[in-house]
Amino acid sequence: MKRIRLWIRRYFGFSQREVNGFLWLISIMVLLTAAPFLFDLFYKPTNPDAGTAADKQLLDSLVAQLEARQPEERGGRYKVPTVALRPFNPNQLTAEQWQAFGLPRYLAQRILNYRSKVGDFTYKAELGKIYGLPDSVFQRLYPYIELPVERPDKYGRSKSIAGTSSKPYSNPNWSSRPREKFILAPFNINTADTTQLKQIRGIGSKLSARIVKYRNSLGGFHSMAQVGEVYGLQPEVVDSLHKYTFVPKTNTLQQLSINTATADQLRAHPYISSNVARAIVAYREQHGPYQHLEEVRKVKLVTQELFEKIRPYLVL
Repeated sequence: MKRIRLWIRRYFGFSQREVNGFLWLISIMVLLTAAPFLFDLFYKPTNPDAGTAADKQLLDSLVAQLEARQPEERGGRYKVPTVALRPFNPNQLTAEQWQAFGLPRYLAQRILNYRSKVGDFTYKAELGKIYGLPDSVFQRLYPYIELPVERPDKYGRSKSIAGTSSKPYSNPNWSSRPREKFILAPFNINTADTTQLKQIRGIGSKLSARIVKYRNSLGGFHSMAQVGEVYGLQPEVVDSLHKYTFVPKTNTLQQLSINTATADQLRAHPYISSNVARAIVAYREQHGPYQHLEEVRKVKLVTQELFEKIRPYLVL
């Protein structure tokens, strides 16, 4: 053993402690590898069939309990009717009578629950809506159901009752009067309220309020192209706004005076950032009041593109 330890130290360059750890690791690996074979060699069950017999007994017990709880399903899901089918009113049958017609107990109870919560059946097809009732069973019961074929009118005028028919009242003036087609006339988007905007397909309460809020923050639209800047508008909705709304040629916008407006008032506009607003005010304080709107271009942060956007909203 000493020779093996010495050889490992020389070959791998290990210390004495590392050699001990290496040998322990090799021993554990060997034991784990041989464990399954050693278990099969030394372990002998006293009664090999004991576990199998116990499992079989438990399984038989569970099967017996299941059969006891659902006796009606031994010979299939639905039993053969124990009584001859006869005309019946589904609103008057008990659970036992439904079972006599061949329905399982749970389904008979489901029908009773439906009647107690929703109300009585009013026409034949309503019984077929019961969840879990196969169409084949419903078709077998259908000829014997003593209910109208179709849903009765909510005002008491039955469309079609078994064996009878009645024609609902109709006004000849109504049938001869052509139905008017609704045509939406274009309207001014700068004066429209949310009710008018919601007449356009695709615009609901949220989008209409968002359009009005953005319009007011701008001071009014000076071009229909600005409508596309409203957050959340789909391209098809923008197209509809171009179709049904317009900006009048003589348009009055809410404008900001660059000589009297404060930085807070300027940055409240969607196109003007806080830095640009402070720069405009600082330039005014250093050089005096603006003499022309074009002088705003002398502010370093105001680009030509930005100036063209804010120009309609500025005044001396």
